[in-house]
Amino acid sequence: MTDAHDTRIQRIRESGNRLTHARLMVLQAIEEFSGHPTSADVLAAVERLDAGVGRASVFRTLDLFTQLSIIRPTYVDASAPQYVLLPEGHHHHIVCLNCNRTIEFDECGLGELEARLEDELGVRLTGHLLEFYGVCAACQGASR
Repeated sequence: MTDAHDTRIQRIRESGNRLTHARLMVLQAIEEFSGHPTSADVLAAVERLDAGVGRASVFRTLDLFTQLSIIRPTYVDASAPQYVLLPEGHHHHIVCLNCNRTIEFDECGLGELEARLEDELGVRLTGHLLEFYGVCAACQGASR
């Protein structure tokens, strides 16, 4: 397993929640998915892993993982939420407003802002999802 996987497992345990088989199956399904799965994608993946895991357990686990900042719902290019893993507590996108292409990037630079917000507002931040919107290079070239 990866360090990120172990960190997610630790977050579940430290929250006081049990590490159930269903939760492990949902986590595995999300971690193995390339891209941003919808709840229907997660349901299908969990069913392939273990058909005995119930639909309600999957939805409750998605809610729990959202509360624990393991995942975040995003509505990029979809009417239903797509879930993104928050490696190290954050995830970043640039979304093309023309073709809906989603470009992921790692550079954040928000550490200072997070620290200031925690100090000024008295909160403990556990993660963030950052999305920028614009027109990708391919669409810019097509319009020229």
